[in-house]
Amino acid sequence: MSNISIGTVSHNERIPYKIVPMTSELIPALAAIEQECFSVPWSEAMLAEELDNLCASYLVAVTEQGEVLGYAGIQIPAGEGYITNIAVREQYRRQGVAGELLGVFLRFAQANHLEFLTLEVRVSNTPAIQLYMKHGFAQVGRRKNYYDKPREDAIIMTREFGTERF
Repeated sequence: MSNISIGTVSHNERIPYKIVPMTSELIPALAAIEQECFSVPWSEAMLAEELDNLCASYLVAVTEQGEVLGYAGIQIPAGEGYITNIAVREQYRRQGVAGELLGVFLRFAQANHLEFLTLEVRVSNTPAIQLYMKHGFAQVGRRKNYYDKPREDAIIMTREFGTERF
């Protein structure tokens, strides 16, 4: 895929997309999403390093025209899953993109018998907290002053997998 961009559509318009693995071609668009979504964004170099991380996987929601809607990352050390980030361009939010990306990780976790998935989220990020709760995550802890710009606590959320099936 070439000429990857981070194009725009109206907030209410739903467009078809597919979930693909992160590639080096996608990194500039992902770095732009990082700039838009986070006060302390990952750089292109940081994202590129993740391509060589054998314990990590990054997925990207992209249209057939190459527009990047959002992406998500996970690290899987020793049978546990740690979601590093889920980021969706503002104009594509509330269209199920984040839930679809998260769903892929949940299915992967169950199929590979991971003990749990866990993540941190800003205490002020109510939409993300609601998304995670909708997908079975529970608040299990708090990290004081975890985030910068602005300084803010993180809620630790975890979805455990045992004998449950979904």
